[in-house]
Amino acid sequence: MQELLVSRKTLYDLMYNSIVMAATIMPSDVKDEILSLIAEETNEIARLHLESTMRNCIELGEKEDRLLCPDTGTPLYYVRVGNNVRIEGGFSALYDESKKAVSDATANAKLRPNMVHPITRKSTGNNIGHYVPRVEIRFDPDIDYMDVIAVPKGGGSEIFGTFYRVMYPADGRKGIMKFILDCIKESTYAGKTCPPNVLGIGIGGTADICMKIAKEAAVLRPIGSRHPDKDIADLELEVVELIKTAGAGPMGMGGTSGVLDVHIEYAVTHTAGLPIAFNAQCALSRRKVARITPDGQITYSDFPQWEYR
Repeated sequence: MQELLVSRKTLYDLMYNSIVMAATIMPSDVKDEILSLIAEETNEIARLHLESTMRNCIELGEKEDRLLCPDTGTPLYYVRVGNNVRIEGGFSALYDESKKAVSDATANAKLRPNMVHPITRKSTGNNIGHYVPRVEIRFDPDIDYMDVIAVPKGGGSEIFGTFYRVMYPADGRKGIMKFILDCIKESTYAGKTCPPNVLGIGIGGTADICMKIAKEAAVLRPIGSRHPDKDIADLELEVVELIKTAGAGPMGMGGTSGVLDVHIEYAVTHTAGLPIAFNAQCALSRRKVARITPDGQITYSDFPQWEYR
């Protein structure tokens, strides 16, 4: 493979542009799914809410270069690199340039200064602090490029839409379904997670693996994607239909439009337990992929490829 050398300046541009675009442009698959929900929704209040979301995001947001939502969440980066990729200053530059990019995006009013000290509640002022922005790196020997995926993870969906539990193996499929439905009921009450949501479910692994794959399922899989395991894919569709018929609807207002999609991932786990995690992504499902190839070409898209099973 041809070597790809990424300068620090280019790396900064990839990280800055992707986080700004994610905060200001609705992903195309999300846009298409909301339009589809509008066409199918028979509840007038629910339909008006979805139409208002589209109007605010497209006409008032994208066309006037405004934020999709005033809550720009927690800045997350997922970086996917081939073995041929080299970065000026080494891979530790990913952490340095992510901090510069997020700090500058905040200073330029493209990100709201959300991040605070958990005890004193003092704002960092620039969204930079211990462990934030988060940068997750995956090395992929089958690619010859680098992807920088920016995800501004909204506060409502994260705070009210995150659950974890270890069940008994004997709880099985029924226990898994009960946990998922209990989480949906608790998280969508009064619109706390800003439905319609993309729901990520992680099953198996350890506590940290389970939570990690649940979040990745929520924020990185495009709407309409299905797990390659047919039993898991069928479960995803079953939960989607259950949510639609439950009548929670957008922002808990009723109707059949309470979910954008359900994505389930699983990991092998210890024989003694059955860990399960739930993570919601808000209706905007903000993300942007910046890719640089060996010829130096940079492209941006809405569709991450982050399926490491």
